[in-house]
Amino acid sequence: MQNEVLYRPSYSLLRLLMEPGEALLAEAGAMVSMTPNIQVQTQAKGGLLGGLKRAVLGGESFFINTFTCGEGQGELTLAPNLPGDLVHVPMAGGTMMVQSGSFIASSPAISTDTSWAGSKGFFSKEGLFLLKCTGQGDLFMSSYGAIHMVELPAGAGYVVDTGHVVAFESTMDYKVRAVGGLKQTLFSGEGLVSEFVGPGRLYMQTRSFEAFLGVLIPRLPKSSG
Repeated sequence: MQNEVLYRPSYSLLRLLMEPGEALLAEAGAMVSMTPNIQVQTQAKGGLLGGLKRAVLGGESFFINTFTCGEGQGELTLAPNLPGDLVHVPMAGGTMMVQSGSFIASSPAISTDTSWAGSKGFFSKEGLFLLKCTGQGDLFMSSYGAIHMVELPAGAGYVVDTGHVVAFESTMDYKVRAVGGLKQTLFSGEGLVSEFVGPGRLYMQTRSFEAFLGVLIPRLPKSSG
């Protein structure tokens, strides 16, 4: 199917032109508009237990929608919940590890499973789970802010604040660590970082939702009760 990202990077909208019989899986709530010849079916991804695992452990939606084009060409538009960018990643059989909340849509042939991050992600404020996307087809990811991609050669390292990680290829090794000592971690404003080693592609977002909440919450009116 043809795809185009409009109005990027702040308020991106994904526009898809679908041919008869083509289908797309999308997170619940991502649909903005569609032509009448597109049918939508809502179900728990991977069945009841699979949907529960995604929702409770992975931070993803319990339900996922399947959009299928009927007769004639159809149009479907999708958008993320937060203001930010969208990126199309053509998958050719590899695996992409997607941070919770960044998955927006994919071809039905791509398997999406919640993967335990183990001790690598135990102290990460972004959560313990990553979405493991494997197979051939189209993968669409969203971000808070713009998306910046870095491709690392074998053995090359790169350090990213955990709140800015969108996704990375499974060919990369990574670990989560503190920036420095306890004093530096507490007062530098940086906290925890993810250290990656290539080869592979790494996708980052230019804004951190956790950092935004850190600025917003102290300014909210306090209850007098």
